[in-house]
Amino acid sequence: MYEPIRTKSVHSTMAADVYVPHRSREEELDIQLAGHLAALLAVTDELGLASAGDAIARQIARLRGGMPPVRHAGLRGVSSAALHGRAHALAGRALVVAASRADTAAAILAAERMDAHALALAP
Repeated sequence: MYEPIRTKSVHSTMAADVYVPHRSREEELDIQLAGHLAALLAVTDELGLASAGDAIARQIARLRGGMPPVRHAGLRGVSSAALHGRAHALAGRALVVAASRADTAAAILAAERMDAHALALAP
């Protein structure tokens, strides 16, 4: 027969009196959406689309509680077709997250950016 374990497991959970902060699903989605929009903003700024970049920056600031994003267009000499393709994919990711958190303003912005980049990629 097996002998019962007599020592405390090294895999036991933390003490019950220790507080571990947790984020809600909504907070996690806000962080994820702000990240996707920040990546989209970087590509948009590199393309030189100032008005679209301003709209994206406003959404990021709203998600971050009023903190505006840092903007810098690090021009890397990538073709505009590649940048539009990357921006289209990033806008699609943002749209998925915005839809899952029921953020209409961000979803509309992401869909508009997807349309604009798809139009720029069309022959």
